[in-house]
Amino acid sequence: MTNLIIAHKYFDAWNNQDAEAIKSVFITDGTYQDPVVGLLKIQSIDSYTKNLWEAFPDLSFSIPSVDEIGIDKVAAQWVMSGTNTGPFMGLPPTGKSINVQGADFIEFQDGKIKSIKGYFDSKATPSQLGMQISIQPHQLGPFTFGNSIALESGNKAIPGAFSITSIWNSEKDSQEIRAMSSNVAKEMTKMEGFIGFAAIRIGGRGVTISAWEKPENINAIMQSQSHTEAVKRFWSDLSDAAFTSVWIPDHVNTLWVRCSACKKMQDSEKSNGLCNCGASIPVAPNYF
Repeated sequence: MTNLIIAHKYFDAWNNQDAEAIKSVFITDGTYQDPVVGLLKIQSIDSYTKNLWEAFPDLSFSIPSVDEIGIDKVAAQWVMSGTNTGPFMGLPPTGKSINVQGADFIEFQDGKIKSIKGYFDSKATPSQLGMQISIQPHQLGPFTFGNSIALESGNKAIPGAFSITSIWNSEKDSQEIRAMSSNVAKEMTKMEGFIGFAAIRIGGRGVTISAWEKPENINAIMQSQSHTEAVKRFWSDLSDAAFTSVWIPDHVNTLWVRCSACKKMQDSEKSNGLCNCGASIPVAPNYF
């Protein structure tokens, strides 16, 4: 079997969504590398393919060209396309389609693939799905960088309690944890006393914060189906460590709002919508 035929079998396996067939064309200690996942042992590629196929059930590769470029070396130009109808990076489906161009440089050994190095614009897929793209370091001195999401319920009450969960996990579990956090947050919006939710992801640590009118409101989370499923996964094998806590504010300071006319700050609770200058002040934002 020629190297070109093996290369085509590799892409056929992707199009057939067959992870075992992908691994079968590699040597035992073969590797795969691209700008998104970095370097992977081919035997560990299952979670990568699973996440992609769940996010894009119709994912496919067309191959405009594939050529030998040296002894046991092949270069393949490809176009990846699909529609995002499943969760991607812990976010709900967008329904949008992608069309991403790239190239794989494939090395062979003993009639099988030794390594693949893929090259493509890592920002192309999230950009085509309408996602924000930011460039920042992983760490700078004592500071670690990450990302966050927030959910507002429209409840303008002053928070009387906060539920905080911290969880530590490997990168391979991050997407599942993001998805579970989003599902729990959606159920929170239907609960009495819920004010708002924020999730923060920093390296191997995730933190979720939910704000409530009263401490007793938080007990409703325990009845949530999504929360119950998340707890089962935690006690099974998901994550390395975690703890939960409830915090009650000692005090909440005045929410000040700036008058658009005179540019002075006004107490949003006492102003009754009017500045001392007589102008109407903007509607105060939610506390959380």
